[in-house]
Amino acid sequence: MTDPTPQAPVAASRPVRWGILATGAIAHTFAEDLQLIPDDAELVAVGSRSVESARRFADRHGVARAHGTWHALAADPDVDVVYVATPHAAHHAAAVLCLDAGKAVLCEKPLTLNLAQAQDLVGMARKRDVFLMEAMWTYLNPAVLKMQELIADGAIGEVRSVHADFSIAVPYDPDHRLHDPGQGGGALLDLGFYVVSFAHLFLGVPSAVSAQAHLNPSGVDDNTGILLGYDSGAIAVLSCSLGTGTDQRASVNGTLGRIEIVRDFFRADGFVLHRKGREPEEFRLPTAQGNGYFREALEVARCLRAGATESPLVPLDGTLAVMATSDAARAVTGIRYPGEPDGN
Repeated sequence: MTDPTPQAPVAASRPVRWGILATGAIAHTFAEDLQLIPDDAELVAVGSRSVESARRFADRHGVARAHGTWHALAADPDVDVVYVATPHAAHHAAAVLCLDAGKAVLCEKPLTLNLAQAQDLVGMARKRDVFLMEAMWTYLNPAVLKMQELIADGAIGEVRSVHADFSIAVPYDPDHRLHDPGQGGGALLDLGFYVVSFAHLFLGVPSAVSAQAHLNPSGVDDNTGILLGYDSGAIAVLSCSLGTGTDQRASVNGTLGRIEIVRDFFRADGFVLHRKGREPEEFRLPTAQGNGYFREALEVARCLRAGATESPLVPLDGTLAVMATSDAARAVTGIRYPGEPDGN
């Protein structure tokens, strides 16, 4: 590995210069959202495994440079930060390239397939003093931040349980990324990461992890339930599925009340606060422009201008803790990916 110059703060006088690694659907969505914040973000380069794919992406989004390899993007001197938008299984390799080149990294969630890979990236970023953040946009959502504020102020008393579900109907197709173990498919790593992260946000690290999962013919989970236990006596009841569509509800339940998100908790625009002896209070927060990914870019820009190497809203220790819970759930359900040893 090389020994790059430590990350320097990005001047407030110019936008943060972005590169996007990979050219799939989520990469296009992120590129579109960057256009919503021209004072804080400029997309200057894209990297793909083929120059043709990179050039098509660049032409569509007006990007100046199209690199035909990931290495070339990582080496681009005009890129401040790279958004890693590959399928899950390639996150580790892509992020290593960028961190090794001294580039700040925003990596799509989950950060990696397992805890060992995540620890490797976090250790590398910290050793080199380079910014790294998992793209967990729920943690940056105004509604979720307001919920945290209310709960910290005692609005629902002591939190005793968290319930969350994220399920969508994706018919079985062995070539679809969500059903393909070679791409890190399965409900847990894609949808379940939201429910586990949500539980960690309000209850912290569990002392016990139980899980049940049904594995599809490809060997990845398509219907998973997780029960987290805490020394305080609190619990989290979580579910994720590729077999059925739901409202994706969530609730945080305390000794004096509860907060409910009745739909799409992972990108909520509001919630209802229920308190003993009071009428329900509905909170509505500003609806996100575009697809909401611009909030991640704004947080990255804020951190890079301050010279910070991680975000206090999406801390790396928190990312590792969620990954550890995911690994524990996988250990009891038998979910394995190519190249992983037994026990992840």
